[in-house]
Amino acid sequence: MVFSSTTPKPLRGRTILQIIPDLNAGGAERTTIDIAEGLNQAGARALVATEGGRLIGELQTKGGIWVPFPAGTKNPAAMAMNVGRLARLIRAERVDLVHARSRAPAWVAYAAARATGAGFVTTYHGTYSGRSAPKILYNSIMARGDVVIANSLFTAELIQKTHRIEPQRLRVIHRGTDLNVFAPERVGPDRVEKIRRAWLVSPDERIVLLAARLTAWKGQKLLIQAAEMLRARDYHDVVFVLAGDPQGRDGYVAELDRMIADANLGGVVRRVGHVTDMPAALLASAIVAVPSTEPEAFGRVAVEAQAMGVPVVVSNLGAVPETVLAPPQVRPEARTGWRIEPGNAFALAEALAAALDLRASAREAMAARARHHVEGRFSLETMVSETLDCYTALLEGRVG
Repeated sequence: MVFSSTTPKPLRGRTILQIIPDLNAGGAERTTIDIAEGLNQAGARALVATEGGRLIGELQTKGGIWVPFPAGTKNPAAMAMNVGRLARLIRAERVDLVHARSRAPAWVAYAAARATGAGFVTTYHGTYSGRSAPKILYNSIMARGDVVIANSLFTAELIQKTHRIEPQRLRVIHRGTDLNVFAPERVGPDRVEKIRRAWLVSPDERIVLLAARLTAWKGQKLLIQAAEMLRARDYHDVVFVLAGDPQGRDGYVAELDRMIADANLGGVVRRVGHVTDMPAALLASAIVAVPSTEPEAFGRVAVEAQAMGVPVVVSNLGAVPETVLAPPQVRPEARTGWRIEPGNAFALAEALAAALDLRASAREAMAARARHHVEGRFSLETMVSETLDCYTALLEGRVG
């Protein structure tokens, strides 16, 4: 990733600290690395305080500096101790600004930033469930930044509805996709074939992919139900892949396996675990499904799929519809995917069937539209540039 001359120059020589529980899979984690790389290219020091994770090596390769820190703890006593520890770190490293990306470490970062005079930025990455007064108070830390970044219009509306912050502190910056990585021409056939072999997909089978951590609201059960319907309609050349980490949800995994067995879909619906080569996984797929049953704060997978020219079917819920062009927003011939009623397995099956039935020319045209759509609204360069501009504005006193 190389940024243009518009990258903020005032960040040169500054030290920016991001804090996040860990660097494993997820949108917030990937954004942390992307911003660290952008800071490095802007001449700033990019520190990341986190417990660790599988992406630490990538962070360091891209110029970020890992600061081992118990950022994931939610224990009140440990968090109180972390305030002093983080404040000492801020002073020792001469940190100008702290950017928090999760609630528990955000409380720590807020107190440490206030104690040291460092700027404080938050990104509202999720919808943060819970409507009780204690839960709203806990969540409110993500709206207490000197600058509060919302990763979608949906998230921004949620922030204002729940916390009613000053508009000048709120900035909408959509999650960016690296269009040099998520580019069909950059993925060789060997990478696609490796994915298909790993998933035991034969050459004459098409893939419907649901790539998300294994948790109920991501819609895996809904896809299994849709798979059963499509199988009954003679779509026998299609396999349905559930890709994602269980994250310790053994009970839910057992439920999925029972559903698959009870529907006689063994071998048709497959759990494949975490996927490290998402561009190849997407390109190997005929369709990508995002059938979430609760609001998503953004919709990273839907954007990445469109960047790869893959048709998407998404729930018309939360922020994901912002990323997909579909009727009634556009004419049917201008769509880049399908939006369906949340929780409706029949609607999901119908949309998947429509996508599977696309002729080659229609699919190619949709792929071109989808790529153009993502290039115009969801590029990584735009996200990083706008985030660094937020940092610069705060450090120069142009916020508030």
